[in-house]
Amino acid sequence: MRFKNLDALLDALSLHDQMSLSFHHHLRNGDAVLNLVLEAILHRGYKDLNLYPSAIFPIHHTIETAIKEGKIHNITTNYINGPVALALKEKGLKGTLKMQSHGGRARAIIEDENTIDIAFIAAPAVDEKGNASGLEGPSACGSLGYVIEDVKHAKTKVLITDYTVSKLDNPQISSSDIDYLLTVDSIGDASGIMSGTLKPTNDPLNLKIARLSQAFLQASGMIQENVSYQSGAGGTSLAITKMFIETLKNQGLTASFFTGGITAQHVQALEAGLVKDLYDVQCFDLTAIESLRKNKAHHAISASDYANPNNTKRKIKDLDIVILGASEIDYAFNVNVTTDSYHTIIGGSGGHSDTAEDAKLTVVVSPLLKARLSLIKKSVSAITTPGEHIDVLITERGIAINPKRQDLLKRFENSPLPIMTIEALQALAYQFTGIPKPTVKPKKIIGTIESRHGQKLDSLYGK
Repeated sequence: MRFKNLDALLDALSLHDQMSLSFHHHLRNGDAVLNLVLEAILHRGYKDLNLYPSAIFPIHHTIETAIKEGKIHNITTNYINGPVALALKEKGLKGTLKMQSHGGRARAIIEDENTIDIAFIAAPAVDEKGNASGLEGPSACGSLGYVIEDVKHAKTKVLITDYTVSKLDNPQISSSDIDYLLTVDSIGDASGIMSGTLKPTNDPLNLKIARLSQAFLQASGMIQENVSYQSGAGGTSLAITKMFIETLKNQGLTASFFTGGITAQHVQALEAGLVKDLYDVQCFDLTAIESLRKNKAHHAISASDYANPNNTKRKIKDLDIVILGASEIDYAFNVNVTTDSYHTIIGGSGGHSDTAEDAKLTVVVSPLLKARLSLIKKSVSAITTPGEHIDVLITERGIAINPKRQDLLKRFENSPLPIMTIEALQALAYQFTGIPKPTVKPKKIIGTIESRHGQKLDSLYGK
């Protein structure tokens, strides 16, 4: 059923208090659909809502307002950045906040742990039959990987688009899975996809980390023909990726695949014949979107096919190397990318814990000092990824190998690289910062961090 008016659509839906609503984040900080829909629902007086957005960005101010007004009961998501995080710390929820990973969210939806009443799906292009794609239209965002499980398993599915065509040749969403279609003036601003750092760093300190990382990867023996690789979209990670691709070229090697969020760098490697395939759950820039349109070896995949731990064909099961970040790491190599040292939410796992668990070599890269504090703690403020899944920490001042990786410790016994214990690295940091006073953990628990398997990893705290 098609609508051109949001109120008419909402009249047709079975709305009620305590309903569960999902949204997806492929437009990232350019998304307009979540605010549009949630504001209209709240205006009708519905309350105690349960939200399942795949990620929350600063633009999602309607959630912030709803939290402050006490209209949200539970939130389940993979990532939170911006004012919503502060509102959660200050106000909390009537129910709870649950932070999942990308693979964990897909698993929980498929297994009916995350029960979604209505999925509102921002669709950059829809054809006359009701099929949808992220590859066309003024708000094209590329892969729609994180919403595929919502499309398959939500009780009611609503496409919201600002662009219609007569026919889509390769739709990512089938009309047979959709119940309603709404046409609006705009679903968002595609330039918001490129929020955050999307260029290799030029900072000397971070470049030093990148060079040490590439030297470590080279010495590890992991860079071989058909190696598979993933990194984030931060400046340091992109610098490492650039060096990694240059190494492939210089040594006459071809990677089997790159996966995760895809950028122009990955596309350039594909088009240069340095990698065979790209598996894409989320495009991070406009070059990646264009590549997904034209390159047959650039594949859009669902979050389940990417990282669902119960999907035996998940792509990251075959991942050799992953490069990850950290806001904190502790003596046991537990990593926090969810909160800062003062327990304010600054992000979330995304694919961090998913890839760390599956990859053969998991490398965390970060400056040793963050905001004049040591990256390394005796224990992290919140565990996003357990230390048992982290192999190496690389900073500008040294490299720490997790003692569980005795094979790596033996391989690097006589290495010219600055290999040291994580405790020794922390001692170096304290030479600059002094030993900090311990922070006081708030008493109020506002949520939990889940492993990809649905087990509680840690608690989240608010005032």
